[in-house]
Amino acid sequence: MLDHIPYFSYVLSAFIGIGLAAATGFRVFLPLFAVSLASYLHWIPMNESFEWISGLPALITTGIATVVEILAYYIPFVDHLLDTISVPMATVAGSVLFASQFADLGTFPQWGLALIAGGGTAATISSGFAGIRAASTATTGGLGNSVVGTTETAGAGIMSVLAMAAPVIAAVFALILIILVVVFGRKAWRKLRKTNAEP
Repeated sequence: MLDHIPYFSYVLSAFIGIGLAAATGFRVFLPLFAVSLASYLHWIPMNESFEWISGLPALITTGIATVVEILAYYIPFVDHLLDTISVPMATVAGSVLFASQFADLGTFPQWGLALIAGGGTAATISSGFAGIRAASTATTGGLGNSVVGTTETAGAGIMSVLAMAAPVIAAVFALILIILVVVFGRKAWRKLRKTNAEP
């Protein structure tokens, strides 16, 4: 019945893309691995332009990268090093996953939407959590970073599954996440600046 609604497939694709982009804001490789695994097992369709995602090499590569990324966030100092490169990497990953849902739209609108909606969502969430981690380091001496890291990994996993299984819910969660991350991220950066300014 919903299939008869004009442009419904594009709206659904947008919800899936936003959900996956939000997931990459938490962890760069886990959502890529989830999509690769799901498409490799034929649980979700993949457009021929993005068939490389469903291939075994991509599955193995993203699987190894996911494990390394998750473990690296529990290593002091390494987690901050990853934060410096996570925002651009999340932007790229979010854009790719968003674009994979709009392969029939045309190259320019496909990647234009991907960069704005997918990359923007991923970058916002990634930079927000980078601020929260920095504030956690300043206030807890790094002891709270493992909690932040675990939260990010859980968020990436949940959002990845929701994006593919319940895209509307995933899109709503993504919007709520963006608002929360912006609010708490700003507070975290302010707190960090205040801590650094104190003698």
